[in-house]
Amino acid sequence: MTDTLNQAPATDAAMTSLATQPGSIEPAGLADTSQIATAGAAELEPLGGVLERAGSLLEIGGPVVVVLLLMSFVALTIIVVKLLQFQWLRIGRRRPATAALRYWQAGQPELALKQLAACQDPTSQVIARAIHGQRSGLPEALVREEVQRHGCAMLFELRRGLRPLEVIGSLAPLLGLLGTVLGMIEAFRQLEAAGNRVNPAILSGGIWEALLTTAVGLCVAIPVVALLNWLERRVDRLAHDMDNLVTQVFTTDLSIEVTSPRPAAVDVPPSSRRPDVSRDADARNFQTI
Repeated sequence: MTDTLNQAPATDAAMTSLATQPGSIEPAGLADTSQIATAGAAELEPLGGVLERAGSLLEIGGPVVVVLLLMSFVALTIIVVKLLQFQWLRIGRRRPATAALRYWQAGQPELALKQLAACQDPTSQVIARAIHGQRSGLPEALVREEVQRHGCAMLFELRRGLRPLEVIGSLAPLLGLLGTVLGMIEAFRQLEAAGNRVNPAILSGGIWEALLTTAVGLCVAIPVVALLNWLERRVDRLAHDMDNLVTQVFTTDLSIEVTSPRPAAVDVPPSSRRPDVSRDADARNFQTI
């Protein structure tokens, strides 16, 4: 028992000396902890660098860059909302409307309405309203007007929010140019204040800081304008398809041969025929010449 107690301090001393040696091996738990801490620091370092660069960008660009960033946030919000709205309404869906139109032209309105019952896209809704109006026996002009009113209301809802995108796409380059002009004014003011001790670095530094706002403005405007044109193109195509398909509810496809009978010609006896007054008048006129 006494020998065991005497060996314990020796063992502790040996472990201490092993840990303090230069080539010693660290325990597994301590090594894993140090590796995790190093990996976490490596992951946080890029984020800190990005935040630092963003802060310097705001400091250099001034209030113009802040306004441009706010405009980009508003534009991004509007674009996300419009994409979700278009996806929910499925404005590019045409198959149910065309299938219902074929049933309607084949004389099967019940199947046409059944095809459109569970559809929420604008084209299917206006087709369903047109078929309901035709089956109700209302005047065609009244049905057309109501269908057109409903279609215009749906197109207005789809176009809502596109005008702010147009304004942002137009104003962003102008704000960037304004920031550039203000930066150039500040650069030349500093150059004038330097007097005879002119340093080219002052002018070059002021120029690139001024051009930074123009670059930010273009980076905001280019994607906004591109996405705006794409959204407007989808709405315009939807309006064309709605008008085309709704018109076919009220008309007949003339590419198919019409087999309706023609009215028979009536044989008028010669005694009951009226004289051609215009021909007799022309004859009298020629005789008097």
